[in-house]
Amino acid sequence: MSTAEETAGGEIEPWEEVTPDAARRLLVAAVEAFAERGYHATTTRDIAGRAGMSPAALYIHYKTKEELLHRISRIGHDRALGILRAAAAGEGDATARLADAVSSFVRWHAGRRTTARVVQYELDALGPDARAEILDLRRQVDAEVRRIIEEGVASGEFAVVDVHGTTLAVLSLCIDVARWFNIDGPRTPDEVGALYADLVLRMVGAAK
Repeated sequence: MSTAEETAGGEIEPWEEVTPDAARRLLVAAVEAFAERGYHATTTRDIAGRAGMSPAALYIHYKTKEELLHRISRIGHDRALGILRAAAAGEGDATARLADAVSSFVRWHAGRRTTARVVQYELDALGPDARAEILDLRRQVDAEVRRIIEEGVASGEFAVVDVHGTTLAVLSLCIDVARWFNIDGPRTPDEVGALYADLVLRMVGAAK
């Protein structure tokens, strides 16, 4: 299954914010190449070839290979942050919102596994300015989950001694799904999301 066809709960990933079509094709090709070969082993010729274009055509839309990685990483982190913000601002108590946050975050990492691997694990290939921008988004992701856990502790729903460490553990658990999830495996993204939500609620000592 190609990156353009990856699904989470059947939803298509069209990269609709990337225009024109040629720029979108190059970005999708870059995601596939980076996930398969790694950023450093991928050349601009590899990316252009996957997109059915000449290397010269790539530079019309992206000045460098790093610019492509930055665009992929920015879009991916923006979407991940949006998922968690929506869950954190949702209705219900902290237990319900943490379950929603985890299940939604895991579904994204399973359904968008190729994209997620690039977004989460190629950060060190970015230059200082781009890396600083993405690290700021990661801090915001961390803050959304931490806030839900803090509210659960304050309300007596969660029995957590180390909120910071627990937040890191929860996010690491969710993100790692992108490494192993197989669309042809025994579980769907929805099922893995539900499983992980249950595991995290047990981790924080929630009385479900």
